[in-house]
Amino acid sequence: MHLTLFKTILRDQLHRPWLTLLLILSVALGVAVVVAVDLANASATRAFQLSTEVIVGKATHQIVGGANGFDDSVYRNLRLQGFRNAAPIVEGYAGAKELGGQTMRVLGIDLFAEPPFRTYITAGTNVDVNALTAFYTQPGAVLISADSAARYNLKVGDTLTLQIGTQKKPVTIVGLMRQPNEVSSRVLEGLILTDIASAQELFGLDGKLTRIDLIATDEQANKIAAALPEGLRLVRASEQADTVTQLTAAFQLNLTAFSLLALAVGMFLIYNTVMFSVVQRRRMLGILRCVGVTGREIFLLIMSEAALLGLIGSLIGLGLGMLLGRLTVALVTQTINDLYFTLTVSDVNVDAFSLVKGLLLGISSALLAAALPAYEASAVPAVTVLQRSDLEDRIRRLLPRLNVIGAVLIVIGAAILIFGQSNVALLFGGIFIALFGLVLYVPVVTIFLMRIATATLGRFGLIARMASRTVTQALSRTSVAIASLMVAVAVVIGVTVMIASFRSTVENWLAQTLNADFYITTPLAGANRVVTMDPALVEKARAVEGVQNIEVLRSVTVRGLETGDLRLNATQGGVARESRIFRSYSGDPSKIYEQLNAGAIAITEPFANKHHVAEGDTLTLLTDKGAQSFPIVGVYYDYSSDQGSILMSLDVYRKFWNDPKISGFSVYVAPSYDVNQVEDAVRVALSGNDVTVQSNRALRDAALVIFDRTFAITRALQVIAIAVAFIGILSALMALQLERTRELGTLRATGMTLRQLWRLTLLESGLMGAAAGILAIPVGLVLAAILIYVINLRSFGWTIFFTSVPEVYVQALVVSIGAALIAAIYPMVRLSHLQVIEALREE
Repeated sequence: MHLTLFKTILRDQLHRPWLTLLLILSVALGVAVVVAVDLANASATRAFQLSTEVIVGKATHQIVGGANGFDDSVYRNLRLQGFRNAAPIVEGYAGAKELGGQTMRVLGIDLFAEPPFRTYITAGTNVDVNALTAFYTQPGAVLISADSAARYNLKVGDTLTLQIGTQKKPVTIVGLMRQPNEVSSRVLEGLILTDIASAQELFGLDGKLTRIDLIATDEQANKIAAALPEGLRLVRASEQADTVTQLTAAFQLNLTAFSLLALAVGMFLIYNTVMFSVVQRRRMLGILRCVGVTGREIFLLIMSEAALLGLIGSLIGLGLGMLLGRLTVALVTQTINDLYFTLTVSDVNVDAFSLVKGLLLGISSALLAAALPAYEASAVPAVTVLQRSDLEDRIRRLLPRLNVIGAVLIVIGAAILIFGQSNVALLFGGIFIALFGLVLYVPVVTIFLMRIATATLGRFGLIARMASRTVTQALSRTSVAIASLMVAVAVVIGVTVMIASFRSTVENWLAQTLNADFYITTPLAGANRVVTMDPALVEKARAVEGVQNIEVLRSVTVRGLETGDLRLNATQGGVARESRIFRSYSGDPSKIYEQLNAGAIAITEPFANKHHVAEGDTLTLLTDKGAQSFPIVGVYYDYSSDQGSILMSLDVYRKFWNDPKISGFSVYVAPSYDVNQVEDAVRVALSGNDVTVQSNRALRDAALVIFDRTFAITRALQVIAIAVAFIGILSALMALQLERTRELGTLRATGMTLRQLWRLTLLESGLMGAAAGILAIPVGLVLAAILIYVINLRSFGWTIFFTSVPEVYVQALVVSIGAALIAAIYPMVRLSHLQVIEALREE
């Protein structure tokens, strides 16, 4: 390919700045969404990895026990046996209003056992020697990061009030931790360090540890594991990090897939723009072919142009993605905190791999979208290139083939969705393939819809008939514009219906399960956090007049022999027996709770789907009295966690675990008493203990707030997708109207008024928008069904009950037609200034 030819194309692009700008913008927006989501996911993952590295340090193994810790004599015995590379740890979480109210990780350590494991308190480097002396000798002494102190205007000697369980406990800042690099410093912002004795007092774990860190060879580890008392286990230090990372894997993958949908819409726009660019330059390309330029050179010419513009768009997209990533990382972090674990991400981690991936995706999507128009321009004989009608004739001849290819792609996509098991990436690949198959039917369906429009609108005169016929006569251009808008609106319909169905399902579930009058928990209660409450509070509440019954809950993390760490909910009271809806069960359903009291367990639907267990199976749990097998008697619907949990009687739990504490309780008021008055009386009875009392309605509303917050980022991606699609229909209609300048000039010359031209333009645009909206409704419903019955079920294990949302169908038509009509404004304005003689003149 000669440089002269490339310069010719570039000069032509300069004469069509709108098309060039729209192509670049199409790539930029698609890349920006992918990069923003990728950076948010990478930042959250990196923040967790760094915090784990700082907390775990150089430990290779850990000794862990139950939710209530284990006796610190285990550590003393290790030391007495000559094993020196061991460090005792007491770990928990606490709120601190002086630190912005955020939940902080509190780590209690033995100062003299720490040097082989962690370096952030090394004397003479990161923490002042006097601070270390006070840390070791002063009760309630803590260290916080220097960055946190600066952010919240704290200094050495200030007091922090820690919210631990239902109590507030004061501690004193005796020193500040500093790290040599910014990354490590950011990790320390979520950490409060204290002496192990102080930590034991803060968390009510006198004489107990939550874990022991070890640096051991495999041989040493095996010996230690064999000598451990019942209820304790030895795990690799990396095991917990791997488990927690897996918690968010499906969530992050789903976000990535939705961002790729936005890029897919962008690819339609790129195809639109390149195709119109080729169509508008058919005469120039034909002349080039006639003077000896080969088809191969034409192909390389167009592909080089697409690569250049794709590169420019990708670079702009990287910048936009980094800006958008700051908002996205906040949404992702909030969702992880709500649903999975406590995480502090103070900044966007600009990952080079994410940027390179975004750049390559942008360029490759531009090349892929441009390949077909480039081939079309290069494969046609030179004589027919100059014939404008040839392209439309060939498109119509290709329709049967396109329909066959579309059917094959739909079948392939459906097969992947049916047999793809739980591979979420593969399942989304199936969606993309099936969606592309459906897109190939857009031309033939457009012809059908325009025939209906012609028959329907024909009674309104010649202009109406001309509008519908123009759409089908320019099928090579209009069908792609309709397809791009259809895909974007279908994605919005599909995601909106999925979210509405999910929300409706959760609302019904909350109404069924939250049947107590009010609930008492600790302020720090949240996703996957083990919180404790004094059991004596239950009796104080029970003594209040009007309290009919109380159901007690203990929620802890235990370990299954085959399943790893899992959430166990142990209840006592039996009032809420009818609140759980069982999907399946073994034996007599009316006797499930009797079986639970006898030592059986029930599991949630996500747990059953994730671990492939069901009623009739047994589950082996590592208890304080060794490994115990529990029969599973039922699987019930639950939407509180996609990791699932197990249900057990509190009496059975306490039989196998030495844990007298509780996590919360719910109160049922006697029918003859006013609920609000009893709730106030319970607050008075529990005064002096920092507890959260929430009514039935308040708890439901709080749960739905978390639900809406979880899908905030998905809704943001919807808005971006529809914005990309609007740009697409705008570019398509602008190009279509600009290309028809000569035709419109001829119509003016033969007597058509400006008002009639406006009507023609509006009708053409409106019909294209209506066709896109009509097609988007069934495609969007199919997408919603796939998201509900395939993606969500296999990603998260939830059964979601489909809910129709009629208003979204109306919105789809309004958005589609509205976008098309707005896109027609510029061509209409241009028509007002159209000079007939200029419009008829050849370029």
